[in-house]
Amino acid sequence: MPRFAANLTLLFTEVPMLDRPDWAARCGFDGVEVLFPYDNPMADWERALAGLPLALINTPPGDWGSGDRGFAAVPGMELRFRESFLRAADYATRLQAGRLHVMAGVAKGPQAEQCYTENLAWALAEAPDLVLTIEPLNPDDMPGYFLNDYDQAARILDDLANPRIGLQFDLWHAARLHGDAGLVWADHRHRINHVQIAGFPARNEPGGGGFSLPDLCDDVDQHCPETWIAAEYRPAKGTAQGLGWLTALKSRGQPIGG
Repeated sequence: MPRFAANLTLLFTEVPMLDRPDWAARCGFDGVEVLFPYDNPMADWERALAGLPLALINTPPGDWGSGDRGFAAVPGMELRFRESFLRAADYATRLQAGRLHVMAGVAKGPQAEQCYTENLAWALAEAPDLVLTIEPLNPDDMPGYFLNDYDQAARILDDLANPRIGLQFDLWHAARLHGDAGLVWADHRHRINHVQIAGFPARNEPGGGGFSLPDLCDDVDQHCPETWIAAEYRPAKGTAQGLGWLTALKSRGQPIGG
């Protein structure tokens, strides 16, 4: 059975951030992810996690309010990228994060792709004990974001040819970018090392959009058992009240009464 992680940035917002890991564990999640853990010291995170696995964090985006979305693909910002990556790598190492998502930033064109590929190669060499991931994001939610196509991401990963970096499959973004998230999964499953799910088209509780979550679980279990399935969505009401989908997926295959 796949492992399920709660995205603490979007879920359990009814309580303070450092209280959310405990809520996630009590609600049946196997682990958590958090987009940007940097507002809290690592020691506070260690206490809050209390041994609960941390599936993924992102590299720092910069000044979000000013439009920064990371720096890996932004020509001229190589030093800024490297400083932010080293900070992220420090958090990921100490908190034993399973994946570190390297944010590309707002950029476009061949020079940006070259910058991105070179920065990713540097990051892989600089953090040999970490597993990295990259994620295409749709332009409605992330205007101007460099990485906005799964085939583009696949080309970059193939150029890097390093098993420690893979593709982050976000069901919401894949559907918004390419229409049929199932085809995206089928085309790129062998490159995927982290999965995020949400409902479509409202990005609430997972389900709908013509995508079978039970089939996804079976595929992950069979082909990439080390991959987490993370819930990254906006709860329609209270988080705990909307977790029927998690109960249903985790109970699959269990004997009656088990």
